[in-house]
Amino acid sequence: MDGRDASGRRARAALERSGVVVLLVGPTVLAFFAGGYFELEQQWAGLIAWALVALSVVLRPGGPGLLPRRLGGRLALAGLTLFALWTLVSFTWAPIKGDAYQAGRMVFAYVGALAAASLLFRVRGAPAVVEPALAAGALVVIGYGISERLLPGLLHFARSTSAQGRLEQPLTYWNAMGELAALGFVLCARLAGDVSRRRPLRAGAAAACAPLGLGLYITFSRGALFACVAGLLTVAVLAPQREQWKGLLVSLLAGAFAALVAAPLHGVTSLAGGLATRERQGALMLVVLLVIAAVAYGAMLVLTRRPQPGTIRLPRRKGLIATVLVCAGLAGAIAVGANEQASRPLSAGATRLVTLQSNRYAYWRVAVRAFRDEPLRGLGAGGWAVYWLRHRPFDEFAQDAHSLPLQTAAELGLVGLLLLTAFVCGVALAARDAYRAAPGLASGPVAALVAYGVHAPLDWDWQMPAVTLVALLLVAVVIVLAESDRGAQSSSATRGASRLKIHTADAQMTR
Repeated sequence: MDGRDASGRRARAALERSGVVVLLVGPTVLAFFAGGYFELEQQWAGLIAWALVALSVVLRPGGPGLLPRRLGGRLALAGLTLFALWTLVSFTWAPIKGDAYQAGRMVFAYVGALAAASLLFRVRGAPAVVEPALAAGALVVIGYGISERLLPGLLHFARSTSAQGRLEQPLTYWNAMGELAALGFVLCARLAGDVSRRRPLRAGAAAACAPLGLGLYITFSRGALFACVAGLLTVAVLAPQREQWKGLLVSLLAGAFAALVAAPLHGVTSLAGGLATRERQGALMLVVLLVIAAVAYGAMLVLTRRPQPGTIRLPRRKGLIATVLVCAGLAGAIAVGANEQASRPLSAGATRLVTLQSNRYAYWRVAVRAFRDEPLRGLGAGGWAVYWLRHRPFDEFAQDAHSLPLQTAAELGLVGLLLLTAFVCGVALAARDAYRAAPGLASGPVAALVAYGVHAPLDWDWQMPAVTLVALLLVAVVIVLAESDRGAQSSSATRGASRLKIHTADAQMTR
């Protein structure tokens, strides 16, 4: 009987680990199917997510409760579930029933992914794997996207005229590529300074910031750049250790140097010029990128050879100050940009980074007008696109309002806004509890969630599962960390601190 029980436990553990792998690989796979934007891919994503939920329930019949125990996790899961139900119910008054049904099905896929991850990430060691796995996935996607620019004679990807040379493949939308690059950059910057991680991983994370920084730059996405800055600021505040700040510095320098070298190479940044020109510039950029990555890798190995313990002294209310700075920056950009006139066509290349001009302000005004017309229940999911055709100030087709809260207000009204707010508040509570219990493991996920949170009001990340699922998996991590015992949660950080003390002692003995 003991042998059978042991065999059963091993089989159950293997299935749970397989489920974790599927969840972590899923966003990267979806990225190569237009980011999961279309109906068929969303159907498959939903089926797989709910199959993993069923698997988790079957494997844990007598285990821990299936629902989160703490308020933050319960509120996040309940808020997202009710938001999905309200989205689906809105097909009864939406102008296009099929669009509303598809929108509801997409959100139910998100619910399944969050529920499955909240259960499967309880597997021992899973929370520590999420950060490097998602960072690696972002690197794969961004690396694929820039490969055509580095090797234009060998690789040829599809292009859209609206992208105007900006990095769009494989997600097919440049701002989504920018946000994914920002998420990957923030996670890698955190990993580079995390003393609980092994030195090769820390060095590799810093090196990865070179291609991620290049990819972020050539999307020319102002919102993604702001999101990246907000995430890095959060890392600096949540992990104010000397080792973390060294990792941040090396990561920032790697990404910045890659962008600076690429800036004058328009064949790389904007696909400008003939094939010969693009091949020459691509080869130069490839060599420089490899050199920058190698230098960053070597620098981190040297800097982590003799770790320096200690905490950077920050103001007492550093969290509040950082929050105010991020919110003020976001509000300021929106307020100033709202006075700009829509431009057709929009400026291309690096000039996008020095202007706040954008058509999205016109989208937002139409969304506000729709909310005023139907403040309680909204137009129905998918209804903003129809309303836009009726009230647009210029001749352009648009499917989304380019803002999650404004599109929610327009399509789902006050009820939808309240449910979305409940979800966000639940995530914030879970993030707070996770950081209090396990600051070492929670800092990276919380910082990346801040990067996603400040970008979602500026674009349609919600409709791009390859990006949003990354955020939802990070939400699941903070839910799991918030509910674990403090000692178990902090084990990884404790090992890192012990390793740091040993290295310091060895250094002192050597002296």
